[in-house]
Amino acid sequence: MIRFLQPELLWLLLLLPLIALWRGRKGTVAAIEFSSAETARQVARETRSRVGRWLPMLRLAAAALLILALARPQLGRGTTEVQASGVDIVLAVDVSGSMQAMDLTLNDQPVDRLTVVKSVISKFIEARPNDRIGLVAFAGAPYLVSPLTLDHDWLQQNLDRVKLGMVEDGTAVGSAIATSVNRLRDQPSKSKLVVLLTDGVSNAGAISPEMAAEAAKVLGVKVYTIGAGADGEAPMPVKDDFGQTRLMMAKVDVDEESLAKVAQETGGKFFRATDTESLKKVYSEIDRLEKTTQTVKKFERHTELFAWAIIPGLLVFGTGLVLEQTRYRRLP
Repeated sequence: MIRFLQPELLWLLLLLPLIALWRGRKGTVAAIEFSSAETARQVARETRSRVGRWLPMLRLAAAALLILALARPQLGRGTTEVQASGVDIVLAVDVSGSMQAMDLTLNDQPVDRLTVVKSVISKFIEARPNDRIGLVAFAGAPYLVSPLTLDHDWLQQNLDRVKLGMVEDGTAVGSAIATSVNRLRDQPSKSKLVVLLTDGVSNAGAISPEMAAEAAKVLGVKVYTIGAGADGEAPMPVKDDFGQTRLMMAKVDVDEESLAKVAQETGGKFFRATDTESLKKVYSEIDRLEKTTQTVKKFERHTELFAWAIIPGLLVFGTGLVLEQTRYRRLP
């Protein structure tokens, strides 16, 4: 990879065409004045005279090469090794029917909860490029969207495909935690986390949140829990008898007590997010709490290439100067 240490000097190259244009319009000062134009035409037909017209171009070529040399071209060779942080994270996201409630906003427009959550999670993933991150979605049952991976582009693509109604409805919080913990149990990472977001009360699954929390604690997995959505009532899209979708206020509830117990049992933390901004702050806070020092090993070597420009530049300049003073010398 070639780079210039002082690339701003390359702007001087733009002056060379302007100099050539100005010089062409102005012309050169006559060395000899002839009494007859016929004599001048005869001299112009000589090969040496025609070749001599290219001498100013040699000066411009030499100037271009010298400018390139001053910009310090360098050939870079090297490798960068980034070691993973040692933090493995499984993001568990509720995709039950209540996540279609439109009490959150995105770009100042009301949208369903899942759309906002996906947007915030996407930013969370971008902020942690050196963590292995997996994704579990759950409603009446959990399903694996993405295993733990450092390929975050692929992870983001899978996140985009998460939709409402992909599994039977319900809120299986315990099963979601158990599935997430199971993805982490055999990993040698120094820190294992589950970040679970739900907007409801656990009412499905064969495992209770308390049992799942005990298993997570034994396996050394911290569980951060997030209760999302407004309190009391939220606008929910429903279809009327004519097939038209309209919003109706529906009762919503988050089991804050159960989520807080799960977080406390495992050494995590419970958060409550009732709007988009608070949800962003929650994931930012988790990101801050679980930061580790990134280890980067970078080896680079740059070879100076200015000699490849300055030597030809000086040769061209010197050749033009010698020719002007010898074979194509103009009379004073």
